[in-house]
Amino acid sequence: MSTTFTTSCSDCSRLADFLAQVRIDQPDYFAKPVPAFGDPQARLVIVGLAPGMHGANRTGRPFTGDYAGILLYETLHKFGFANQPVAESIDDGLELINCRITNAVKCLPPGNKPTGDEIRTCNRYLKQELQATASNTLILALGTVAHQSVLRAFELKLSAYKFSHGGLHDMPGDRQLLDSYHCSRYNTSTKRLNKTMFESVFEKAQALLAV
Repeated sequence: MSTTFTTSCSDCSRLADFLAQVRIDQPDYFAKPVPAFGDPQARLVIVGLAPGMHGANRTGRPFTGDYAGILLYETLHKFGFANQPVAESIDDGLELINCRITNAVKCLPPGNKPTGDEIRTCNRYLKQELQATASNTLILALGTVAHQSVLRAFELKLSAYKFSHGGLHDMPGDRQLLDSYHCSRYNTSTKRLNKTMFESVFEKAQALLAV
């Protein structure tokens, strides 16, 4: 299996079959593995979970056109990481500034829940992405799956790095891992995450990047 990302990847049969059906049901959807978005040399790399059905899976760009992207892009714009606060389509003029966004799993999973095997299979792409970053990169993991996927990408023991909102961990090569609850509809509707909490993580990120 190649470690170089391609939108034609079909190594996870369940995901490939699901996307094939989506392309039939929604012929105008992207419905392929979704590539990363932003500056390849960015010092802030954000790792999400997986594309959403009517968001990245539809538009072909991470967090674009779905509920989770509303808070994310508003916050990125507020803290100077994006040129506009709204992400609606791949041709809406949005640009990221010193920021790149990717996902732990590149394909839309049924029920928004990838299996452990799918997470591990797709990790080779994240590994290549993260190990190609500069030594002073700050990686922001949105949620536990993203957090654990980053650890796997660096071949680190999961139990040695506990996920916590706002938690900070040293990574190989003088990189750092910063954790946040995922900006999903579920987390914001249940009050696990609110705007103030999310912005506090970006305040921390901004301070770390200024060093």
